[in-house]
Amino acid sequence: MKNKVKETIEKFNLIKDYDKVVVGVSGGPDSLSLLYILHDLGYNLIVCHINHGLRKNAIKDEEFVKKTCEKLNVPFFVKKIDLKDKNNLKGLSTEEAGRKARYDFFNEILKKKKATKIATAHNLNDNVETVLLNMFRGSGVTGLKGIEPKTSNIVRPLIECSRDEIEEYCIENKLKPRHDETNSKTIYTRNKIRLELLPYIKENINSNVINNINRMSKIVTEEENYVNGKIDESFNSLIIENSNNKVVLKLRGFNEQDILIKKRLVLKCIYLVLGNTKDIGKVHVDDIVKMCENNVGGKFLTPNKHVKVSVINKKVIFEKV
Repeated sequence: MKNKVKETIEKFNLIKDYDKVVVGVSGGPDSLSLLYILHDLGYNLIVCHINHGLRKNAIKDEEFVKKTCEKLNVPFFVKKIDLKDKNNLKGLSTEEAGRKARYDFFNEILKKKKATKIATAHNLNDNVETVLLNMFRGSGVTGLKGIEPKTSNIVRPLIECSRDEIEEYCIENKLKPRHDETNSKTIYTRNKIRLELLPYIKENINSNVINNINRMSKIVTEEENYVNGKIDESFNSLIIENSNNKVVLKLRGFNEQDILIKKRLVLKCIYLVLGNTKDIGKVHVDDIVKMCENNVGGKFLTPNKHVKVSVINKKVIFEKV
């Protein structure tokens, strides 16, 4: 599996020899395998472990990762946060709050230690689960891309390795990873997909479902990359202003675009203004496109409480409110 990971790193240009890499390690099979493989490949590593305070074995997981790092002579940093405390949730679900806490910590250590990359242990199976979750949520074509090998400075060297391969790697190398008992409980939607839906599909519909969905994900990614290139071309030809809190496009040029491009431009502009497109659904995008097509000045829409879209003086204006 080490050679497979090396090929993935080279194929997607994930890590260079000069990179200093922050590795998120929970102590489970995935992240433990990632740590050992990157260490064997000779990369300069820093390990981060976050104790969410949700499980009685959390302190044992922390000690396990700490001792592993001592054995490998890798710097170790840990942060404890009590997600049982509602003050730490800040309106988020436990899963969302946990994810935010992890990445906030990773980025904190990255800056502190002047590191250049963050490596996480997402694998082939995680990608399939994400694609299915996105599909069930109605996220559109973009959601079918799943988890990409690289997002900004976050890299995922195990993304082409299956969970079976990871388990086998642990056995072959006599690793004894920690196991999160909550992973065997169907209290989370992702666990239901992993423990119930996918096994049912394998048994009754298609035994090769993992590879098939991943192949589809790769095809979608290639096509999306092409479409995004066309969107960027259109955006650059229409842009009048692009500041932190405001994006302005030429109305006539916007209306002349293909309907798909117009919808994607709306999402791109909202993302540029807000940094996300949370709570922006298909109906909001359709309404904005229709408002532009009607070409009546002085009209505006507020698809959520953070952004306003106006048609004024032959311009489409997206601004943060």
